Amino acid sequence: MPKSLPIFYSALLLTGVNLLLRLVGTTFQVYLSAALGAAGVGLLQLTMSVGSLAMVAGMAGIRTASMYLTAEELGRKHPENVTWVLSGCFLYSALFSGGCAAALYFLAPRIAEGWIGDIRTLPALRLFASFLPVTCLCGVMTGYFTAANKIGTLAAVGMGEQLCSMAITMLCLTLWAGQDPGKACLCVVLGGNLGNALTLSILAALRLRERAGTGPKIPIAGRLCHAALPLALADVVKSGINTTENLMVPRRLGLNASIADPLAAFGCLSGMVFPILMFPACILFGLAELLIPELARCAAGERHGRISYLTRRSLKVAMLYGIVFSGLMYLLAETLCDKLYHNSQAGETLQLYAWVVPMLYCDAITDAMTKGLGQQQACVRYNITTSALDVAFLYFLLPVYGMQGYFVSFLVTHLINFILSLRRLLQITKVALSPAVPLFSAAGMICAVWGASQFSSPAVRVAAYLGLLMSLLSLFQVIGKEDLRWLNGLIRANKVEMKK
Repeated sequence: MPKSLPIFYSALLLTGVNLLLRLVGTTFQVYLSAALGAAGVGLLQLTMSVGSLAMVAGMAGIRTASMYLTAEELGRKHPENVTWVLSGCFLYSALFSGGCAAALYFLAPRIAEGWIGDIRTLPALRLFASFLPVTCLCGVMTGYFTAANKIGTLAAVGMGEQLCSMAITMLCLTLWAGQDPGKACLCVVLGGNLGNALTLSILAALRLRERAGTGPKIPIAGRLCHAALPLALADVVKSGINTTENLMVPRRLGLNASIADPLAAFGCLSGMVFPILMFPACILFGLAELLIPELARCAAGERHGRISYLTRRSLKVAMLYGIVFSGLMYLLAETLCDKLYHNSQAGETLQLYAWVVPMLYCDAITDAMTKGLGQQQACVRYNITTSALDVAFLYFLLPVYGMQGYFVSFLVTHLINFILSLRRLLQITKVALSPAVPLFSAAGMICAVWGASQFSSPAVRVAAYLGLLMSLLSLFQVIGKEDLRWLNGLIRANKVEMKK
């Protein structure tokens, strides 16, 4: 097998692609917001929430399981067993996705009318059901290529998929859908699923071209179920609760007298604010994608020093990265939302949510590392608990406090989930972290935001914030010579010295 790239360079490549794709996706979201308005975007978000639930149920944890089991076999130096892993994953995926596709197709009228409240979404739901097995099988192949560290291949195919999806969607919207929300939902689903079909075809062809050898048959069913089913349970329950939450939010907001258009308020948050809030996270998602197989390989090889190193370094990078963009989003929120959406309410909401960015970004990395270390069952417990709490909070808070109640629920439940996941990660890796680093980092961010906010020019604000933040982090010794040497070593392509 060819020598793989170090995780840093693989992460850089995947990061660049994720950043480009997220930029294109955010631009497309802006286009949809302008074409459909906040209420139309809200209806689209509800439709995609139902589709997402069906996809998660059909996927049934197979993408992460495919990645995890492939990484285990490669870590044990048994690449000939990967064929049996993929065969088991394909069969598993076909069974689960086929059942979920049939359920969604036949229940679509009831879902469109009773859950979403708009029968115009029926064709989109049925089209999504028709392509569901393709989408789930695509997850198996992307899991394999990620675990095999073939990031360049995934990068090229991912770019082709995104361009194909957007071209088809925009063509259909322009020539056929107009401003009709029901037709717009159908166009988005069609474009996305044709892109998935393209990806599956290309990745399957590339795997066949490898002409990989096949060893003696190995038992895979038990390992596959052990890896996938806990994730499936967690993902389905969490997605189901999230879908319930999304469908419930406009109705509960309608009981608040101060909100004139609940669907528009929901669309403003989910379709305008959240895409900007999570846009910079695509860089961390590239790292998270690679941490799962990397830690699985390290655990299989009992490389405890490497696990400890990756845990410390990844958490610190995620925290610092989140702090940088938290302040930038707060300072530029009004300017960004005015330029992109011409919506002042979106700017005010983005400022509020910008403060939780460091926690959200650290949570994404923590979640990836716990999965890479085989802690799927712990993830099940945490996700079910916090998601159920979220629905309960929203049910009672939205009619009284409106969107402020949504923020309180969002903050509390995400904080609980992060604390539980981080505690579990530190227990299994036996890594001890000092609270001084995050506290000094947060203090530096708040001071830098205050100082930069004294300027009116957005460009000056950005320069002032970054300068103040870096100075304060250096002063507080959050960033030290060790971090600079580490970064310099990566840039110069030198090996980073670490424990084996």
